[in-house]
Amino acid sequence: MYSLMMTNTSIDFPLWHMGISGYEALVMTTISPFLLGIKPLRSFIVSNQRIAHLLSLAGLLAYLVKDPVYRLFTVGFGVSMGCLSWAATWYSDSVQPTRLEARILAWTIGLLMSSVAKFAWYTNNPIWPIMHAENGGWNATGLFLAILAALRFTRRGPLQGGNTTEKKSGSAVLSAIGIGGLFFGLHSLLSDTSTMILWVWDGYPIRGPVSNVHGWYTIAAMTAGILIGVLRPGLATSWTAYGLGCVGAAYLTLYEQWRGYYGGLTLAAYLMAIAVPLMGNAAKKSPAATFGLGFLVYNFLVLFHVWVVAYAFVPGGPLVREHTDWIMITMMLSIGVGLFDLISQQAKANKKKAGVHRPGNTHHRTYHFGVLGVLNLLFLSANFLRFPTNDYKPYHAKDRLFTAGIWTIHFSLDNDMWSSEYRMRDLIKEMEVDVIGLLESDLQRVIMGNRDTTQLLAEDLGMYVDYGPGPNKHTWGAALLSKFPIVNSTHHLLPSPVGELAPAIHATLDVYGTLVDVFVFHSGQEEDPEDRRLQSEYLSKLMGSTNRPSVLLSYLVTEPLKGNYNTYVSDVSGMHDVDKTDWDRWCEYILFKGLRRTGYARVSRSTITDTELQVAKFVVPNSEEDSKFAWGVPEDVRDRRVEEHEVPEGWRFPAMFRGEGVRGHRYHVFDEPRYYNF
Repeated sequence: MYSLMMTNTSIDFPLWHMGISGYEALVMTTISPFLLGIKPLRSFIVSNQRIAHLLSLAGLLAYLVKDPVYRLFTVGFGVSMGCLSWAATWYSDSVQPTRLEARILAWTIGLLMSSVAKFAWYTNNPIWPIMHAENGGWNATGLFLAILAALRFTRRGPLQGGNTTEKKSGSAVLSAIGIGGLFFGLHSLLSDTSTMILWVWDGYPIRGPVSNVHGWYTIAAMTAGILIGVLRPGLATSWTAYGLGCVGAAYLTLYEQWRGYYGGLTLAAYLMAIAVPLMGNAAKKSPAATFGLGFLVYNFLVLFHVWVVAYAFVPGGPLVREHTDWIMITMMLSIGVGLFDLISQQAKANKKKAGVHRPGNTHHRTYHFGVLGVLNLLFLSANFLRFPTNDYKPYHAKDRLFTAGIWTIHFSLDNDMWSSEYRMRDLIKEMEVDVIGLLESDLQRVIMGNRDTTQLLAEDLGMYVDYGPGPNKHTWGAALLSKFPIVNSTHHLLPSPVGELAPAIHATLDVYGTLVDVFVFHSGQEEDPEDRRLQSEYLSKLMGSTNRPSVLLSYLVTEPLKGNYNTYVSDVSGMHDVDKTDWDRWCEYILFKGLRRTGYARVSRSTITDTELQVAKFVVPNSEEDSKFAWGVPEDVRDRRVEEHEVPEGWRFPAMFRGEGVRGHRYHVFDEPRYYNF
């Protein structure tokens, strides 16, 4: 139920248009609790919660809608009904502390269960509307279980029926602000176990947590937080605990590696601990005010945490450019406002000697704590199954050859808005790519579902992975996957005084015993020429700083042989174009030096994304003489093309993509690969 209400918004249609399109308005579907301010409607919803909860399952049915626009509207309806029905349920049950606690526990443990499911499915929830049978979805199974859960959840009648009354208990506005901050913190940081780990990731050698090894630490912290919130509510609602939560948020924002992650774990425990008392306090007030306004605050924070990256595409974006720190401060201050209202109400109750109402019958705790234990065991089981096997084998080791590729994957959503990891994996495998750069690959935001494509690709293909600059570095993402060990990697944010940040990875690979440098880079957009000029100079010097064999896998936003192209391909960088006669390129380029380039191909994308896969084959020199030849070969010799039959069989590209190819993938532009020999 939680995954339907909070994370079905991962359908990312507005961002697919890379600008304001109008579909963004659907983020406001969450403020449906405002409708509970209409007393007749509130009376109806409270008295018919089963109908409302069942209608919210429309979001799970959305996978049957093929058109992405209509699917988005279907999900929007499901989300609005989910928010409306949950707000009505909490409000109705607020007169009975035991039952209210059980409802809130079901909701918070649902978040944890969603995170467990996402870990088992490589950060995709299997019942999301971007999933279907072809990409690992369990939509029909999820819908069946959701119907059973909704029927059981609503089997008992509401504690408040048609004669609902307003409750005057503290400030509904202060409580709503707290709820908005809480919901945002839970959704943006704890809806996937890899999110905070990628916040603190800083490359190789590994000096911090890794998603598929240490993800359980986040689950353990969330579990501890729930237990504290239920068993020690006085501790959870203290200003001391709030201070620790703020320190955790600061460490997560400011530090990398284990220090930053420990801060994240502290924050995770605090958010889960404060959830039960904060939501319990909000439920005792007008649901329209607390949850309607609360979700409005949540929506503001969701947009805020997109604006810090998308500032080049949205009105007012430059004002909040790269200010994740402001988001974290706003989130914690919002929670502090809600906590102030809660503590004020507790103080008034104590002054009246009424005490704080505690749940009487706590048998539900045994059930919910048992579920927590089972979920932890399930996560650890999935963790064991996903533990790295270290089976990293290049495709043509005997030829000392490696195939390098570049692909702009556009957030792993295809043209029909299905999650595209499986289709990407199949093409990369069949093209026998050993090293690949992925661009526009950072999915760790609410609007993209807090996902990580690289986990599935790395584990299924047997590759090392560098996620690149993390989600708190304000880029659209750059990632590197390699069949060869990554000896060292550093992340760069290139000069971008006006437009979007340009991420780069500089990695050193051990390729058949030879150190080879690989650069993955995404240049700024076309509208900012000065940014792109400065970035070209920075990257050219960075590439020129190494005398090792090197490959650039990039998105350069320049025409061949013109403008900034001549900065990237220059004496400063020492790099050569993989094929300077390929006049049709505008964005994707592969450059190299110190290697024997043997082939180059362009493979059509089908409907996976908006950009093709470009690949090149290189042979690593295996002697000092070969190495000198690779560095000093004349240009006319280096660029001499030959026929396919003139190169060894191991150097050739797979034949399956000739002609019409397979699944919409084929060699195009040249209609066949190009081969070179010298």
